[in-house]
Amino acid sequence: MLREAARQAVAAIAARGQTRARRQAHSATATQQVVARHGQPPETRLLFCSNDYLGLASHPVLVEALIRGAREHGVGAGASHLVSGHHRVHEDLEHTLAQWFSPWIAQARALGFSTGYMANLAVITGLAALAPRDEVALFSDDLNHASLIDACRLSKCTVHRYPHGDTAALRALLRASPARVKLIVSDGVFSMDGDCAPVLALQQLAQEHDAWWVLDDAHGWGVLGDAGRGTVERLDRQPTARLILVGTLGKAAGAAGAFVVAHEELIEALLQTARPYIYTTAAPPALAEAVRASLQLMDSGEGRERRRHLQQLIAHWQAGAGALIERVPNRGWRLLPSDTPIQALVVGGNEAAVALSLALEARGLWVPAIRPPTVPRGTARVRITFSAGHTIDDIDRLLQALEEAAESLP
Repeated sequence: MLREAARQAVAAIAARGQTRARRQAHSATATQQVVARHGQPPETRLLFCSNDYLGLASHPVLVEALIRGAREHGVGAGASHLVSGHHRVHEDLEHTLAQWFSPWIAQARALGFSTGYMANLAVITGLAALAPRDEVALFSDDLNHASLIDACRLSKCTVHRYPHGDTAALRALLRASPARVKLIVSDGVFSMDGDCAPVLALQQLAQEHDAWWVLDDAHGWGVLGDAGRGTVERLDRQPTARLILVGTLGKAAGAAGAFVVAHEELIEALLQTARPYIYTTAAPPALAEAVRASLQLMDSGEGRERRRHLQQLIAHWQAGAGALIERVPNRGWRLLPSDTPIQALVVGGNEAAVALSLALEARGLWVPAIRPPTVPRGTARVRITFSAGHTIDDIDRLLQALEEAAESLP
């Protein structure tokens, strides 16, 4: 019976044009990567789908730090952080991250996690559990990442979803809520559209309505701002205890893992109560060594140059894409507004998005089709992401391939 249910579920997904498939990478993460579909020989592709925004995933400094860390600390951490798995390098990394965000978070302290998904589950369920559930309300942006949505559901508290980026609607919900504990939940950069949350307005609303604010800046941290601190750089440097910041280490930092930075009292409460933290083996200490090396690069002149180059690539793409869309008006393509490395080209239906992705693949590019339920129905797209490892020539090749696809597809 269970197998039949599984077959029916998979068939229904296929009928909706939403089947997902994995590919195998045969080379290190880079803008040029050797990949293979299941059962097919590997081929080199020009990637526009990685979250390696600064091009650090294969940087020799990180590779050497990881090797050195493995020689010194071994491979596995051996246990959870609260048993024997918390190594000196984990502590040093947390201290550095807390310092990075101390201009915006009062009495900042950091807590490390193995994944961003776990960090979001821990933060929202952990903080929501500090008060009786009927006294807690969560206010979540309608386009938040799945990990935030799942965390809100698992909290078993009242959840209010407000229209994407609509601070007027959020204000009305906050004003009407009788909850004693109010928690605003938002991505910093929205992963499928590439736009940024109205962080200044969110900060003001949290202050006005005595609310707390979880900001998941997975796609902004390391990339945005002069110093690479992410969307928080758009805030005034006035330390507040209301902000709880989540960041990931597998995107701009080029490694793996995640962190939460908040007021030290909130971090201590999470350390003592958050199940995703307490009951998980710690990340390898060697990985923490690689992340520390990544932070040094991100904070250096090289890091600033990589961010500057990334913004040049984005500007070049947007100018070229705008002109391309004007040349092919019959396609109905639409480029969503974004000043981040995530650039979404909306094409409409699932079949159209898949066909465009395959047409680009036939031309040596890997640009994935994104379909519902990941994005709203009718907004299927190719999601283009840029890395500091790309060149202007790479962007021109993408634009040319898109134009050829527009002319060749039915």
